[in-house]
Amino acid sequence: MAGLAAAGTARAQGGSDRRPPDPGETIHLWPNGAPGEDRVTVTPEVTERSTSPDYHDRFAAYTRDPRMMVYRPAKPNGAAMLLIPGGGYRYSVLDKEGTEIALPFSKAGITCFVLLYRLPADGWTAGHDAPLQDAQRALRIIRGRAAEFGIDPKRVGVLGASAGGHLAAWLSTGAHYQVYQPVDRLDTVSAKPDFSLLLYPVIAMAEPHVHAGSRKELLGASPTPQQIAAYSPYLQVRADTPPAFLVHAYDDGGVPIENSFLYAAALRAAKVPVETHYFEEGGHGFGIRQTKDLPAAAWPDLFLAWAARRGYLGASTSARAR
Repeated sequence: MAGLAAAGTARAQGGSDRRPPDPGETIHLWPNGAPGEDRVTVTPEVTERSTSPDYHDRFAAYTRDPRMMVYRPAKPNGAAMLLIPGGGYRYSVLDKEGTEIALPFSKAGITCFVLLYRLPADGWTAGHDAPLQDAQRALRIIRGRAAEFGIDPKRVGVLGASAGGHLAAWLSTGAHYQVYQPVDRLDTVSAKPDFSLLLYPVIAMAEPHVHAGSRKELLGASPTPQQIAAYSPYLQVRADTPPAFLVHAYDDGGVPIENSFLYAAALRAAKVPVETHYFEEGGHGFGIRQTKDLPAAAWPDLFLAWAARRGYLGASTSARAR
């Protein structure tokens, strides 16, 4: 598995060469190692959960070498997206909310970067800010190397799902925070996305709508009121927060749909463009593959139409393979 085997042990429950291969291009975020690794003792691990011959379903835990897998389109339209999978800040669900979205989106002309990010409870000096360090650095690499990737530095978006949606919203509202010391010229580049796509995102850190598992992994068992406010992205929305496209299902039993309501309302109050699509059925964590025969299957094309209408893409196209 290019870009993943080096992460540590990979436990497989099945396999087949019918599964799509990972791209050969991997970008390591930190040239001299991730900041604050002195106390980190965890061993990286990537586990394959899929028993199907047709798709991967891997999750990465204890990441120590954060990096991006690059999916370059055959016909790029100049847009780029940083894809941040979820996993409750305990691990990263690489395929369902990463590679399985990157493949069709790259066919639609978007250059995609799937992020393997560090987790807050693994002993990093930055603690709960370690994921934001990686997200900021990743966005800066994409924008700072735009000419190399053949993209427009003013059309760089972020996609986040579940806890990854929290990180994407956190990046959108907190790109101006300096959470690490600059390491090279790329750190002079803006880390703020131009637009965001949030799938069933974790947004609230307070009751009654909090996803308790994500909050515990991010902030510990007893966060202060100040931490709860600071790490609830809807409370940090400003007039310059990037426009957003939100997708959620009413029957989500993991992250209550009110999380999307709160973020959308905050954007609207700040006069930031936002489009929302709330589906009757879908549950939590559906990505693309698990929307089969559900109304939520429409979300990729709805998003691409929105992004094209706002000028983030080239010609309007479809995420479904032709």
